[in-house]
Amino acid sequence: MTTAKKTPTVDTKPIEEAVAAGKQTVEQAVAATKEQVEKASTAALKSYDEFAALNKDTVDAYVKAGNVFAKGFEDLGKTVFAFAQSQAETNVNAAKALMSAKTINDVVEIQSDLARTQFDAFVAEGTKVSEMSLKVANETVEPIQAQFNVVVEKMMKPVAA
Repeated sequence: MTTAKKTPTVDTKPIEEAVAAGKQTVEQAVAATKEQVEKASTAALKSYDEFAALNKDTVDAYVKAGNVFAKGFEDLGKTVFAFAQSQAETNVNAAKALMSAKTINDVVEIQSDLARTQFDAFVAEGTKVSEMSLKVANETVEPIQAQFNVVVEKMMKPVAA
């Protein structure tokens, strides 16, 4: 009688459990990585959208400032032109008065009045033009300054968080 050789049976259960555990670990790692990538993508897209909106608002602020400057400069030009026209009329009237003067004293008096009147008008108009210029400069800077404050606030927000 021949004895049959028995093949030892290998218990594969621990190997199967190790493979299953390894598979589960890999699946968890892939899921966690996918979740992190999705979060990062969402955050990046949100940041891009915020940056684009901020950029648009900045361009709008500069356009508004340009419009304010153009309007102010136009008003300033009208004021200077009106003053020049007024001075021309004053000079014409003074020339007529000088031509109709009868004495040297009349000429001196007309010339003195003209000099005083023109000096006073020049000082008053110079003050008016300076005030208008300052107002235009301040109003031009306002939208840019406001937008700058918004940009700084938004840029500092992530640092503070």
